Amino acid sequence: MALHPTSLIPLLILTLILSPVLSLPPPSLQPECAASKKSSPSSASAGAFNPSSSFLSTLRSTIDQINSVVSIVSTFSGILGGDLRLSSAVSDCLDLLDLSSDELSWTISASQASPASSGGTGNRRSDLRSWLSAALGNQETCKESLAGSDSILSSLIGDGLQAVTSLVADGLSEVAAAGGGGGGRRLVEGFPEWVRKGERSLLQTAAGSGLAVDAVVAQDGSGNYTTVEAAVEAAPAESGKRHVIYVKKGVYKENVEIKKKKWNIMLVGDGMGQTIISGSRNFVDGWTTFRSATLAANGQGFIARDLTIENTAGPSKHQAVALRSDSDLSVFYRCSFEGYQDTLYAHSLRQFYRDCRITGTVDFIFGNAAAVFQNCQILARRPLADQKNSITAQGRKDPNQNTGFSLQFCNITADSDLVGFTNQTSTYLGRPWKEYSRTVIMQSYIGSVVRPEGWLEWNGNFALDTLFYGEFMNSGPGSGLGGRVKWSGFHAITDSAQAVNFTVSQFIDGNLWLPSTGVKYTAGLMV
Repeated sequence: MALHPTSLIPLLILTLILSPVLSLPPPSLQPECAASKKSSPSSASAGAFNPSSSFLSTLRSTIDQINSVVSIVSTFSGILGGDLRLSSAVSDCLDLLDLSSDELSWTISASQASPASSGGTGNRRSDLRSWLSAALGNQETCKESLAGSDSILSSLIGDGLQAVTSLVADGLSEVAAAGGGGGGRRLVEGFPEWVRKGERSLLQTAAGSGLAVDAVVAQDGSGNYTTVEAAVEAAPAESGKRHVIYVKKGVYKENVEIKKKKWNIMLVGDGMGQTIISGSRNFVDGWTTFRSATLAANGQGFIARDLTIENTAGPSKHQAVALRSDSDLSVFYRCSFEGYQDTLYAHSLRQFYRDCRITGTVDFIFGNAAAVFQNCQILARRPLADQKNSITAQGRKDPNQNTGFSLQFCNITADSDLVGFTNQTSTYLGRPWKEYSRTVIMQSYIGSVVRPEGWLEWNGNFALDTLFYGEFMNSGPGSGLGGRVKWSGFHAITDSAQAVNFTVSQFIDGNLWLPSTGVKYTAGLMV
């Protein structure tokens, strides 16, 4: 909705009043200065990171910058009209900046404490890199939400968002310079070490037959709550103990948000297609992509098991998210994610998907998380007549981010509505949403639905030299490499020593946190 010219006067005054707050950081805080005191890689053992004084100073200054931008966005939110997209964008920015502030606070805390006492996986360097990678991307999502609205707010906070991004990038570069180092590879009862022993049974015990639950959701009134949202809202905040919510079979037409202070929530259903959380928010009807999610998980350590999460808006409504996750160390086990465009938004931080079913059309697995999809069914659906299917659209913007998508032991085929129309619809493994987009498909079955080229351009030559797309030991009629794109960023991986970097143990430090969830997984390549 366009703003009337007279409504711009108070906004211009607001700009003049607040413009000093939006200035770029002073020279002492510019990236090149802070980066001059990098930790020595030779002194860093696995997980070790000794932050420089400028590193901590930069992070504190970044939080100050975030608070300055938040004050402007909050002021603006008080003069909104009935514009749904703009109000959604303002809410997005406030939530995203709040997440960035938390992620920077975790980084500061972990830098000054022993890894074991600072949360995360206990691998300090890996945790810091994950949190800073997430904090770097949040501002971009804020800008994307505002870009879909007709608002002056984008220009009001543009410099402030860029200042935050530049400062976070500086801190991230220092952590990255200290070296890589994923978690260990030891398995406990078939699960990674970070899944605590007491929680392993949670992903193995059938609901309703011995599973210890804290709350029951049932539409017929036989539980504690009749909606999932009510059960989530009643859960304790910042709990170190797993809080299990059993959702009985039924279709729950609601939008559910696991807010950032709702830690260690677990939703357990009666199975895919039995317990269904269903929403229909979408871009055409005025929602931002970020806000359209049927289920949005922000609180750390979220687990979902035996559920279907769907967005029923349909292909004509364009962006319509079923799941969005910003939950660090989150797990999705035997879940189905149903939608069309932008079905699964793996927005940020470390995520693991096992034995899941994911359907969609355009960019239907997208975002900038470090996510591994293992043993999943990935089904391309029939899009609009003028659309091409792209399974992934990974959004890494900075080469120091540890983010990307890894699809291992998956089955990539056409869904029932696309069978018989594959010659009319082009389907690709992915396209580069951002400059350093990174996706690897390995040890998976690729059906004939995928075009021989394999991958699709985003816009001309954009990112074709800076992306990293890889394929390793795949099978099926769509797996042939002879007709693949000739981009310098595409890699036909033949060395298992390179492929192992995209496994659960290395890419998302799975051995440090998955065992406590109880989810089954494969740590390495099994070759």
